[in-house]
Amino acid sequence: MSASESSATSSVACQGHESSQAEPSIPQLETLISHLVAAKRSLSSINHVWRANEIVTSARSALEESVVVSARTGFLRRGLNNQLRLLYSVRAEVEEVSVRGRSEFAGVLRSLDAADARLRKTLNLLRETIVHASFRPEGEDAKSLHDFVDERGVEELNSAMKGAIDRTNDAQAELETSNCAFDDELQSIKEALGNYRTATKMASSRSSASSASSSASNASLPSLSSVPSMLHSLETHAQELANLLESLVRHFDLCVTAVKHTEGGGAAARSITGDMPTGMNVSGRGGPNIEEGINANLNAPLDPLSSSEYQEMVSVLIKDAAEAEDVVMEIQDRIGEMESTFENVLAQRDAFLSVYNATTSVFEHISSLASARLPGYIAQAHTFTRVWKDEHERIQGGLSDLSDLNTLYDGFLEAYDGLILEVARRRHVRHRVEKVLRDAKHKLDQLYEEDVNAREVFRVEQGDYLPSDIWPGIGREPMRIEFHRISGGTLNDARNQDADADTKPEADTSEIAIQPPNEIHGDGETIPTLPKSLVEEALARLKARNSHNA
Repeated sequence: MSASESSATSSVACQGHESSQAEPSIPQLETLISHLVAAKRSLSSINHVWRANEIVTSARSALEESVVVSARTGFLRRGLNNQLRLLYSVRAEVEEVSVRGRSEFAGVLRSLDAADARLRKTLNLLRETIVHASFRPEGEDAKSLHDFVDERGVEELNSAMKGAIDRTNDAQAELETSNCAFDDELQSIKEALGNYRTATKMASSRSSASSASSSASNASLPSLSSVPSMLHSLETHAQELANLLESLVRHFDLCVTAVKHTEGGGAAARSITGDMPTGMNVSGRGGPNIEEGINANLNAPLDPLSSSEYQEMVSVLIKDAAEAEDVVMEIQDRIGEMESTFENVLAQRDAFLSVYNATTSVFEHISSLASARLPGYIAQAHTFTRVWKDEHERIQGGLSDLSDLNTLYDGFLEAYDGLILEVARRRHVRHRVEKVLRDAKHKLDQLYEEDVNAREVFRVEQGDYLPSDIWPGIGREPMRIEFHRISGGTLNDARNQDADADTKPEADTSEIAIQPPNEIHGDGETIPTLPKSLVEEALARLKARNSHNA
């Protein structure tokens, strides 16, 4: 023993040795009875042996459960990492669709706003540009260039663009709502992962002191290496408890035998052992059937003993009685250590269960998301992509139409400035024509007067000598030239008539008609009279446009 081993062997090993010693004094019956009572009381340690057996059985079961749970947890964890990587990859792809769509939509809106601003600016210029009154009928209210523009096309185009923008905004809002719900799902998974990491960290700290300082994100699964050693320790303690209890049983048997062989001790032995507690039948590993041993000893007939044999038996009893209390204390110490070890085994098992439950919780979240809602989040991204593709093409077409309208209206402004310059050019040409006509009339008048005077001189000087019938034209006045203003047709008609111009007879008239250039001329053409400042402003605008385009 240890005390148990010395007690278990003393009753045999010491027989020969004790016989050589001088006979000690025989103890009184009361002393033997007190040893018997103490031995009976020590047998209550059988409850610890029973408890030890229960602990070993439960520890084995806990170890088996820990092994199974640890294997399942390891398998789930390997799958968990792959599932999480796939899940976050899907979320990143969906977010990329949203970010790219927002960026493209924002860029298109900027282009659309810029095109609309240019068109509005051009329309405002049309509103600000008042058509000069000389271009319009007398008495008509003032009009701007905008009055000659039909804005229904602009309104229809704006309506179409607004519809495309609204549909895109709706699709984008639905995608954002879907992505927010996706993020909520991921947040729930993160919380479950937090519980998983906490449980893993706590379990790892129980199994290895070195892992107690590791971060939750890097916490590894708890180790099973310490559990088998703890189970082996429990089994060793249980075996030792059985051996110790066996030594106490032998000591009790020895006390019973000694009391019965002492005069007057039979009745006392039966009285003391008559109320032995039930349930004493224990067969631990290597342990005796205590109840059968006790009953057999109590009921067995007494074998005769010599004085020396009796003396030797009493000596062994006295020695064992001194060590019995130490055996009981050792049993209590060992069962206490077993209880502590068993608590650690159960704590390890609970740690494995905690990690397993946390792992399955994460998997339940992922499984529920993947089977029920993840397809909807992916489908929403595809829906947004399809809607944006359609509306993007529609908006690009609208941008092209806005650009065309702006080009048309800007061309209208430029054409009006060109019209002003064309009117100025025509007035200049008309002035040149009128000058030519005035100069021609003046020269023709001079020639006419000279011719009239010459004819008159000839008539005075020679008329009396010439017979009147020699040439009928001798007394006629010179011819007179008359200019007729012919109304011009369209330019196309004028080009077609150029080929026939040489076949027409020349006009031979006697009158020249010249009218002021600011009036309606005989040819029906009206050339407006424009202020010089208006012409200069139009010329400056055209030069600015040409410079900008260059």
